[in-house]
Amino acid sequence: MPLLRTSGHGLKTLADAGTLATTLATQMSHRMNRSPSAGETRSWDASLTALAADLEQAGLGGVEVLLEYQLPLSSKRIDVILAGEHPRRGGPSYVVLELKQWTQATLFENEPELVVQPTYGDRPVLHPVAQVRYYGEYLLDFLGVLHGTTDVLAGAAYLHNATDDRVSALRGYPQDELGRLFTGRERGDFHDFLRYRLSPANASIHADQLLRSSVAPSKQLLAVAAEEIRTREQFVLLDEQRVAFDLVLHEVEKARGGDHKSVVIVSGGPGSGKSVIALSLLGELSRRGVRVAHATGSRSFTQTLRKVAGRRAPRTAALFRYFNQFMDVARNSLDVLIADEAHRLRETSANRWTKAELRSDKHQIDELIDAAFVSVFLLDQNQVVRPGEMGTVQDIEKHARERGIGVHEIDLSTQYRSGGSATYVEWVERLLGLATGGPEKWTGDERFEVRTAPSPSAMEAALAEKLAAHQNARMAAGYCWPWSDPLKDGSLVPDVQIGDWSRPWNLKGDRSVGNAPPAALWASDERGFGQVGCVYTAQGFEYEWNGVLLGPDLVWRDDRWVAVRNANRDPDFKNTKKVSDQDFDALVRNVYKVLMTRGLRGVYLHSTDPETQRMLERLVD
Repeated sequence: MPLLRTSGHGLKTLADAGTLATTLATQMSHRMNRSPSAGETRSWDASLTALAADLEQAGLGGVEVLLEYQLPLSSKRIDVILAGEHPRRGGPSYVVLELKQWTQATLFENEPELVVQPTYGDRPVLHPVAQVRYYGEYLLDFLGVLHGTTDVLAGAAYLHNATDDRVSALRGYPQDELGRLFTGRERGDFHDFLRYRLSPANASIHADQLLRSSVAPSKQLLAVAAEEIRTREQFVLLDEQRVAFDLVLHEVEKARGGDHKSVVIVSGGPGSGKSVIALSLLGELSRRGVRVAHATGSRSFTQTLRKVAGRRAPRTAALFRYFNQFMDVARNSLDVLIADEAHRLRETSANRWTKAELRSDKHQIDELIDAAFVSVFLLDQNQVVRPGEMGTVQDIEKHARERGIGVHEIDLSTQYRSGGSATYVEWVERLLGLATGGPEKWTGDERFEVRTAPSPSAMEAALAEKLAAHQNARMAAGYCWPWSDPLKDGSLVPDVQIGDWSRPWNLKGDRSVGNAPPAALWASDERGFGQVGCVYTAQGFEYEWNGVLLGPDLVWRDDRWVAVRNANRDPDFKNTKKVSDQDFDALVRNVYKVLMTRGLRGVYLHSTDPETQRMLERLVD
């Protein structure tokens, strides 16, 4: 949805009155509960004023203008979408525009898709034509009204302040109907392009069709893993995601040209697309014949990827490994090692089951860096949920630089989980005290539903309705109840008891018992509904509807959270020498953040503590 919808004439009126930026700022405050930065305000004033003049001069004041259009299932926004009728064939026609105030730009180390622009310092950003093309491809993937269409969507990057001399390096990037480049010197050509694609006839009807379009279900990460690895790239990567992807491929080519080692760190919150980048890289590098492996510290995530990716091509399962499987790997035996969920790195790989000849005090980070010419770490520092996990940007960077290895860092700011609702993720972080400001009332977001459930049984019934409507749903809880092994007859013990309601935890082991899937497949196997998941089986996964039971280990008292250590049953938290009370408080908040950010469409919350439940009900109508 756009922040503001108007016509070309309406845009010109706002620009002439000098109220464009304030109008958009008001809409942002109302719709997103935040204020624009000074840079956003300047950009709106300059770029949209220029566009308003261009539409009038091109005779297109009657087209519909959608400003700051939010991509479906993403917090990423397109600068402008113009809607009108196709001048020759009739029917709807849409033009995606990215507006840049740039006056100069060069390529990053001759990489055609990465650009260095003074506004961003020396870090590379995506070529504007690539940016607008990927936005277009994303819309074609997700908007039902565009499925199966041809010649309905076009795109252009408009550098309205630029002359060709100082941005000439950008000209070498291939252009097509989804991605064209125009500078201020080519304003006449830009007008011709718009007139070729748009007329004002029926513009409001066609804009309505776009805005009312159904949104195709998000491509579930695990459901396409096999096809991603075996044949072709299934995901459309946007902006920083694509920069990370291109940067890794660039570093691989440099490594092939000599004994060159490098580290790429990609950090981002839940749902920012880290694992999509990881699988896209794995697929592309595999197709290029590059020696590559994917590794995680999560048994559930690794085994699920092995199962899905190896269903039709068993050999691909070997690409998925664990962090502790690189203790005896020869230096640079791989070209690329992709360390997904790298916040789960541990200090060392050795444990009590490690063979004596492999035991050492070598850091796990160093083992992974040693194993490949290019090591890629994808992580979210706020998802450290176990004592001993040490995957942070600072740790990885320190180990790399101590050995003279160059480091590139990419920060993913976009939100794809929780329906693309950055508002919800920020709400969770404030609720749990992981961001400043304290808990605030949930004011709503059309992309994501937040509800409280008066009881676990009511939550389960609501989720069962979603399941019956063919929408994936799961219920998870804090680790606050004992966890029994299955009985001899194969039945599961209903350990999670809240009042007169009880259900079993998901299985511990790697084998199905009765109708319950193995632990690693609880989140992805439809038989997982009916068992309660924990953070170790939920982390790294997503489902459409998410039920979260907050246990008595984190309760609200008066005006603050209180961590109740003796209410937690996680054996990893029992050792007070290894896990201080302060560490426990931080870890248990991270646990609930992970649990509360698994949903794509909505979440139901229930606390077993009455005071905490009342607080949640006050915040969520």
